[in-house]
Amino acid sequence: MIVHRPAVKAAMAAAALVFAAGCSSGGDDEPDRAESPPKRDGTSQSPTGKAGGDAPPEKGSAKVVRTLTTDLESPWGLAPLPGGDLLVSSRDEGTVTRIDGKTGKKTELGSVPGVSPGGEGGLLGLALSPSYASDHFVYAYFTTESDNRIARMLYDEKKPEGEQLGAPDTVFKGIPKGTIHNGGRIAFGPDKMLYAGAGETGDTDLAQDKKSLGGKILRLTPDGDPAPDNPFGDSPVYSFGHRNVQGLAWDEQKRLWASEFGQDTWDELNEIKSGGNYGWPEVEGKEGKEGFRDPVAQWKTSEASPSGIAYAEGSVWMAGLRGERLWRVPVRGVAGDPEPQAFLEGEHGRLRTVLAAGGDKLWLVTNETDSRGTPEKGDDKILEVQVK
Repeated sequence: MIVHRPAVKAAMAAAALVFAAGCSSGGDDEPDRAESPPKRDGTSQSPTGKAGGDAPPEKGSAKVVRTLTTDLESPWGLAPLPGGDLLVSSRDEGTVTRIDGKTGKKTELGSVPGVSPGGEGGLLGLALSPSYASDHFVYAYFTTESDNRIARMLYDEKKPEGEQLGAPDTVFKGIPKGTIHNGGRIAFGPDKMLYAGAGETGDTDLAQDKKSLGGKILRLTPDGDPAPDNPFGDSPVYSFGHRNVQGLAWDEQKRLWASEFGQDTWDELNEIKSGGNYGWPEVEGKEGKEGFRDPVAQWKTSEASPSGIAYAEGSVWMAGLRGERLWRVPVRGVAGDPEPQAFLEGEHGRLRTVLAAGGDKLWLVTNETDSRGTPEKGDDKILEVQVK
C-alpha cells in the first residue's frame, strides 16, 4: 500500500518540533527495520566548541521556494557548475545529467562505463575538479564488478548530447564494495584535496583496520595519490572507525563535517579530525570512551538515516532518508550542545542529497525511485530551499 506524503505529514505533525537523539541506518541499509514505528527521544550531542564569528539564528527555518526539475531516476550525487547549472548522477542507470539552474531542463551528458549497480552500489558521488575552469574534469565515485573507485572524465559541452563525457581515467581504486555500505560521497576541500567517504561493506572489522580502505574517510590529491600531511604516512586514510559516511561539508572555519549511518542505536554528525577514530564497531554514538571521538549530534533510527550534508547560514543541513526530513544543526559560534531542528517532515519523501547554492539557498534532492521509496508523480525532484 502506498502511503501518500500528505498523510505522512499529518501523522507526524504533532511531533514536528521534537528533535531526535539518533538514527541508525535502519531505514536505508537495513530495510527489515524500515517499517518499525517512529520513536521520539531526546537528542544527545557532544560540544563542538566555540567556532568564532556570529552565531546563527537561535531558531532556523527552511522553505521550499520552487521545484527545479522532476522525473529523475535514482539520483545520488550532485555537483554545481559555474554559472548555476547542476550535474546529477543516477545511481542505477549510471548516467550523468546536466540540469539548467533556471529552467530545470535536463541534458544527458552520457553514461559512465564500468558502473555495476546493485544494492547500495552504482554511480554515486560527483565533484568538479578544483581546476575545472581550465581542465573541465568531472570526478565520480562508482561501484564496479570488483571494487569501488574514483575516476575523472573530461566534460566537453560542444559534443552531442549523450556523448559529452570522456572515457573515465581511474585515479583511485580498490575501495571495498558490498551490497550495502559502499560510502560514495566525494568532495574537494578548501585545501584542494579530494575527500571520499568509504563504507565498511558490512564487514565491521574493516573500520578499525588502518590498512583497509573500508570504513574510512580518504584524503587524496586530484591525481589520486595520498595527500601530503595525511596522518598515517603514505596512506590515503584521513580518519577511521566509520560505518558508512554519506555526507561531507566544510564550514567557514574550514572544519570538516560528516554524516554517517549507525546500526541499531545512533546515526551521527561528526566533526572530522585528521587521524581521528570515530569508534565503529566498538562505539556507536556518544559514549565518551577514551580514544574515540564522539559525534556532535546523534539521531534514532526513525528520525534520520542521514545522507548528504551542506553548510549554509551557520548550520550544517542534513538530508534524511528514512526520516524524510531536513535537519539543521547550528555549529557556528556554538559553545555548548547544538540543538538540531527538523524541517519538511514527510512532505517530500526520502531526501538524498543537499548542496549549498550560495547565501541562504540550498538544492535538495529527493530519493523515492531507489527501490526503497514510494514514488509518486514527478519523483524524483530537485528542490530549491531557502533557509536561515
